[in-house]
Amino acid sequence: MRHLLRMAGHSGRTNMHAGNLAIVWAPNLLRSRDIEAAGFNGTAAFMEVRVQSIVVEFILTHVEQLF
Repeated sequence: MRHLLRMAGHSGRTNMHAGNLAIVWAPNLLRSRDIEAAGFNGTAAFMEVRVQSIVVEFILTHVEQLF
């Protein structure tokens, strides 16, 4: 998480702020085998990724308090 926070610090050049990093990394960081087994697709899959990205963005914006 601290590494991703460092990457977000370069968002002026990369446009990879905490929100964008969360969208990219959330499905890997918060992967759920139960969800994969349920075979989510379409809207359900989108909503799950959205929730995951919100959680990861929150963690990234509060790294110092959490870790």
